[in-house]
Amino acid sequence: MALEVLSTPLEGVKLIKPSTHFEDFRGQYIETYNKNLFQQAGIGIEFIQDSISVSSQYVLRGIHGDNKTWKLVSCLHGKFYLVVVNNNPHSPQYRKWQSFTLSDNNRWHVLIPPLFGNGHLVLSDKAIFHYKQSTDYDRQSQFTLLWDDPSLNIWWPARPVIISPRDQGIE
Repeated sequence: MALEVLSTPLEGVKLIKPSTHFEDFRGQYIETYNKNLFQQAGIGIEFIQDSISVSSQYVLRGIHGDNKTWKLVSCLHGKFYLVVVNNNPHSPQYRKWQSFTLSDNNRWHVLIPPLFGNGHLVLSDKAIFHYKQSTDYDRQSQFTLLWDDPSLNIWWPARPVIISPRDQGIE
């Protein structure tokens, strides 16, 4: 079975539908990652770390990124609004953004290249945000873009209630 890989308006950012999503009277089975299928689809990135964040409704995390890490983002439980921002000053799409709503119903993944930041706002009571990374987490190499930066003019579907000092620009 092949992956469904769609290009997005942001160059390098891909929307991916898992190849296997099976449902019956017992529940669901979803294959979230298969190295061979990703390689066959032209995505030869080696992911070396998996991370999960669990957040409650209206928590906003991000917008963070760095210049070396590819991320493959998905929603294991609940629903969140994901924003991806091009932060490459040499790109004609510099500071352009794209949004996606990921959930445990649609099971889509978003592939995010280096030099792109990502942030998400939880829309359900609770959400589990999963991401694979091509590098080890390195807080010192990351950039942070403010979620409410007027020059980005990002539309959010709800006002965040819980935001870390870092994401408020205080830290």
